[in-house]
Amino acid sequence: MQTKNNSFQILTWLIMAIGCCLVLWWLRAVLMPFILASVFAYLLLPAVLFLTDGIALSNDKRLRLPRTLAAVLIEILFLLLISALFLLIGPALVKEWPNLREQLPDLIQGLGQFLTPYLKALGLPVQFDKEGLDTFLKQNFAFSSAAGMSSVLSSVKLGGSIALTVVGNLVLVPVVLLYLLLEGEVFYEKCMGWIPLPLKPSIESFMQESNLMLGQYLRGQVSVMLILAVYYSVALSLFGFDLAFPIGVFTGLVIFIPYLGFGIGLSLALLSCILQLGFTQGLFVVSVVYGVGQLLEGFILTPKLVGERIGLHPLGLIFALLAFGQLMGFVGVLIALPVCTVILVALKRVKSKYLASGLYTG
Repeated sequence: MQTKNNSFQILTWLIMAIGCCLVLWWLRAVLMPFILASVFAYLLLPAVLFLTDGIALSNDKRLRLPRTLAAVLIEILFLLLISALFLLIGPALVKEWPNLREQLPDLIQGLGQFLTPYLKALGLPVQFDKEGLDTFLKQNFAFSSAAGMSSVLSSVKLGGSIALTVVGNLVLVPVVLLYLLLEGEVFYEKCMGWIPLPLKPSIESFMQESNLMLGQYLRGQVSVMLILAVYYSVALSLFGFDLAFPIGVFTGLVIFIPYLGFGIGLSLALLSCILQLGFTQGLFVVSVVYGVGQLLEGFILTPKLVGERIGLHPLGLIFALLAFGQLMGFVGVLIALPVCTVILVALKRVKSKYLASGLYTG
C-alpha cells in the first residue's frame, strides 16, 4: 500500500512539473524580463542586505542605510556597470572598423595563399580572385555612421514590435529588479505560504540546499571573472596591443556565459590583434595569451574557486546551453547554469528518496 502511495505521489509531482514547464514555455516571452530581473536580484540582494545591516564604523557604531536607499544605490551601481561594459567594447569596435574595411581583402588573400597548398593536397583546388573579393567587400562593407543610422532607423520602422519589445524590456527589467530588491523576502514568504504544510519542511530544505549551492557557484564564478579580466588586460598590454584594456576586461566578464563568452572575446581579440600586428604576430599573441588564460581558468581558478561547479558533464553543459537557448533565447543561455544547479539538487533528492523507498532492488 505504501509503495502504491509513493508511486502515486511521484506520478502526481511529475505531471505537475511537466504542466508547469509547458506553461512556462508558453509564457516565455512574457516571463523573460521577470526571469532576468530575478537572476540579477539574486546576485545583488546580499549587497543590499549588507548595507541595511550596517557597515561597522567603530565598536559601537554602525552605518545603516534604509532598505529603499540601499536597493536604489545598488541597482544604480549595477546598471552603471552594465552600461560601462557595453561602452567599453563599443568604441573599440568603432575604432577598428575602418582598419577592418581596409585590411580585410589583404587578410583574406593572405589566408587564401596560406591554405591553398593544403587544399590542393586534399584535392580541393581553390582560386582566390582578389579583384572580385575587393569588389564584393566594397559593396557589402561600405559602412559609414550615416548609413548605419539610416539602416537602424529603417529596421525600427520595419520591425516596430521587436523594437518596442526591446525598449519595454529595458524599462521593465530595472523596475522589476527594484521591487525584488525591496521585497524579495516578502515574495519568498508568500510563495512558501502556498505550499501544503506536510511538504513545507522538505521544500524549505530543498530551497536552502539550492541556495547554498548557487551561492558557492556564483561567488566563485565572480572571482574567476575578475581575475581573468585583469589577466587578459595585462597580458595583452604586455604585447603592445592598443585595445588590451577594453577587450581584456570584456573577455573576463563574459566568461560567465560558458563557451560563448570566451568565443566572443577570443574572436574580438584575434581580429583586433591581426589588424594591428599582422596575421602571424597577431595569431601568435592571441594563441599565447588566450591559451594560457584557458589553462589558468581550467586547471587553477575554476578548481580552486568554483570547485566542480555544479557537477555537470561538459556534454551535459553544452546540451543545457543549447536547449535553454532554443527555448528562451539569450536569457535562456544566461540562466542555464543556475537552473541546472537547482535541477541537479532536485534529482539528487529524488534519487535518495527512491533508494530509500524500497522500490530499488538492485
